[in-house]
Amino acid sequence: MTRLEKARRGEADDAVRAAAQAESIDPEALRQGVADGTVVVLRNRKRPSCRPVAVGAGTRTKVNANLGTSKDRVSLEEEIEKLEVSVEAGADTVMDLSTGGDIDAIRKEILRACAVPLGTVPIYQAVIETVSAGRPMVEMKPGELLEVIRRHGEDGVDFVTVHCGITRRSLDSMKSSNRIMGIVSRGGSFTAAWMEYNEAENPLYEYYDDLLEIAREYEMTLSLGDGFRPGSILDATDKPQIEELITLGELAARARERGVQVMIEGPGHVPLNQIEANVLLEKRYCGGAPFYVLGPLVTDIAPGYDHIGCAIGGAVAAAAGADFLCYVTPSEHLGLPTVPEVREGVIAARIAAHAADIAKGIPGALEKDRQMSLCRRRLDWEGQIEAALDPQKARDLRESRHPEDEEVCTMCGEYRAVRISNKVIGS
Repeated sequence: MTRLEKARRGEADDAVRAAAQAESIDPEALRQGVADGTVVVLRNRKRPSCRPVAVGAGTRTKVNANLGTSKDRVSLEEEIEKLEVSVEAGADTVMDLSTGGDIDAIRKEILRACAVPLGTVPIYQAVIETVSAGRPMVEMKPGELLEVIRRHGEDGVDFVTVHCGITRRSLDSMKSSNRIMGIVSRGGSFTAAWMEYNEAENPLYEYYDDLLEIAREYEMTLSLGDGFRPGSILDATDKPQIEELITLGELAARARERGVQVMIEGPGHVPLNQIEANVLLEKRYCGGAPFYVLGPLVTDIAPGYDHIGCAIGGAVAAAAGADFLCYVTPSEHLGLPTVPEVREGVIAARIAAHAADIAKGIPGALEKDRQMSLCRRRLDWEGQIEAALDPQKARDLRESRHPEDEEVCTMCGEYRAVRISNKVIGS
């Protein structure tokens, strides 16, 4: 029996109870969310030591960090360091998107070092193994893709991105659209190319029941990927994107019927004034399933600063009801991120998530802000550092500009407003 099936019977398993404790919420409320499909609790049954994480309605907005090798840069040590930095900076989950080196071995080592839920995109490995065997990518067999997904589940992967919503009909819609960027999802482009070459239906759509059986076996949450997500703000909320979203809603309902937890992935690149509509559409068409968004980026002209565009879009999306933010680093669209850039991306996404939690009224979200404000009024610098979202950076900046007078900073000096105010109205 799966976690979802137990929840429907009124039972909260150990993962649900542990996740509720971490959220400081009633386990019964979380169990009900799992039963309704508005919350998922991420933990593969093969990884009992993994810290379970709840994603969805009534819980903190979660942040995911991506890592992984590429064909041009294969360093397990660096990816483990990125993992450690991500978790230390507050990432709730990590995804291994490795496409270079011994992918099985890399994934197993990352899983061994990872205390939080880990996600993957299995089609990457399936395509790479097809090409490594001397065959064109488009000659990958459906059974080979399903076998890779099973391998990930057996290793303990907690959630997988699967691009099940691309269909022959929606692909025709994409080809006749006037999109600027076309298909920017790597998994989506692999799937579309395979369908076009083989003149066949998407194997993950056609064999969806087989996929559900694998997910059931390992208690692996399906993250239904948006293969037609917009890669330009000018492509946002178009017909191909919405057609796929409607299909994902139908597939989410089928997953729940089989006792499989499911969440929905979303854009992407979306102008600020369309973000709330995108969230509301997902919640409407997908039965309130948790919504996992990449950003969204609110402008296309900020390479080097895309983590800021991501934080702006992420805050608006999460305040409107999105549940899970995938970070973006400063090197997005430019290259593989460095370890410091990974940290910077996580912190930017956490700022967005926290701002949204305040707006959503998540219990306890305001407490650190209250603590910070009180410390600022008392000119308690150590307290301010401890209350900071990134205490180390706050400490480094303070100490690098440390004045002789403990009560002032080099911005205001003796004219600091708080000190003057305390003398006027009393501290």
